[in-house]
Amino acid sequence: MKPGNLVRITRASIGVPLDSLGLIIEKRGARGSRDRIQLYVVRLVGGKGKAGRVRRYLARDLRRV
Repeated sequence: MKPGNLVRITRASIGVPLDSLGLIIEKRGARGSRDRIQLYVVRLVGGKGKAGRVRRYLARDLRRV
């Protein structure tokens, strides 16, 4: 996955239900990680009140659309 990809959130969290849509805006490496864990900064789209909210997710919590 890379910035510009549309993704579906596969893990529900407070304020972000399962299967929400988002757009990857940045890819980051986790600090101090020896396993090279990738974090993705995602801007949520659609829905009531959550559009435009920016959240960070691990690759395992996202599925490319």
